[in-house]
Amino acid sequence: MTPVAQQDNLLYDQLKAVIAQSRGQRNPLIEILRTAQEIFGYLPLEVQEFIAREMDIPVSKVYGVVTFYNFFSMLPRGKYTLNLCLGTACYVKGAPRLAQMIEEELGIKVGETTADKRFTFSAVRCVGACSLAPVFVIGEDTFGRVETREKMSEILKRYQL
Repeated sequence: MTPVAQQDNLLYDQLKAVIAQSRGQRNPLIEILRTAQEIFGYLPLEVQEFIAREMDIPVSKVYGVVTFYNFFSMLPRGKYTLNLCLGTACYVKGAPRLAQMIEEELGIKVGETTADKRFTFSAVRCVGACSLAPVFVIGEDTFGRVETREKMSEILKRYQL
């Protein structure tokens, strides 16, 4: 067995134990999916099918929950999620230009993850920091009035792996 296959087996064993612990609970699917995403980093179809088999529920039910809640991801995510605000104030103050700068700096488009798995770049409607427009958020950190490439690059360098 290859080291990768061994690692996968350990992850599935861990998930199986979580599912076993949830037996008897009422509607444990969301919590199981949350834990599965922590274990695997995302929820590929294979993991969803495994959960469905172990819980003896249709895979369509699992898939429906995964695709309904934006917290869940079927694609690998980076260590950091960079959320660019596209609300009205940010948009007017330069969010489209900032989006272009971020895309050029990271080499990805909105919705994608960098090859080094450092960043996942997403756009959101509002982060509630209109007075700081344009704004982006990385984790719990909010960065406002990001109007130059230099400032944006300096911020991103703080999140080196």
